[in-house]
Amino acid sequence: MIYLTALLFIKEGKENVFNEYESLVLPIINNYNGKLIYRIRPTQDSFINSEDQLPYEIHFISFETDEDFTNFINDDKRKSFEKLKVDSIKSTFITKGEKL
Repeated sequence: MIYLTALLFIKEGKENVFNEYESLVLPIINNYNGKLIYRIRPTQDSFINSEDQLPYEIHFISFETDEDFTNFINDDKRKSFEKLKVDSIKSTFITKGEKL
C-alpha cells in the first residue's frame, strides 16, 4: 500500500474550473485500487504556522501498489481532462509514503 499527500494550489478565480476537474478525475481513482481517504479544504484559521502560500486543498490518497498509481496517472480518460488541470492548478506538492 502506498500513500500520497497532495497539496494543491489553485490559480486565483479558477476554483470552479478546479472543482469541475476534480469531479471528473477523482472517481477514476477507484478503477486503480485507489481510495481518496481525505479531501480537505482548509481555511486560513486551520494553519498554525506557514512559510509559504497556503494550499486550496489537501488530498490524502492510497493505492494498493505503485503500479496502480502509475496506471491511474496514465489513464487516457484522466488525461483527457488535462486542459482543466492546466487552466486551474498553479502548482502541486505531492509526497509519497508507506504506513509505518
